[in-house]
Amino acid sequence: MSKYYSISELSEILNSENISKLKISNPTLRYWEKEFKQIKPKFINNRRYYSIKQVELIKLIRHLLKDKGMKINGVKKLLNLSNYELDYKESFSLKNHFYKEIFKNKTKKILEKIKKIKHGKKNSY
Repeated sequence: MSKYYSISELSEILNSENISKLKISNPTLRYWEKEFKQIKPKFINNRRYYSIKQVELIKLIRHLLKDKGMKINGVKKLLNLSNYELDYKESFSLKNHFYKEIFKNKTKKILEKIKKIKHGKKNSY
């Protein structure tokens, strides 16, 4: 069974990462849901739940709006393009830059854990 996150959990996830320094609130997430047709939470007992795929999409939207300074209409157009079209139209893909940053951050965390293990320190999760 797939894991789903409540809107509060999603907000915590977005705000705990260092990719964007700006905090994302629950009302902001509800607003984005109205603006971006791609965000489709599952409703259970009138509560929103987001799949892992939806979480990744919202992280991308946050990155484009907050880190790259794009406007909502620009992000809408970008999300409607396929990766091939995006790479073809722009030599530096904004989507790919986002995923590169995520990969870089995950790699950095793994390297820090390896250094701790090498120096005999216990791993803290």
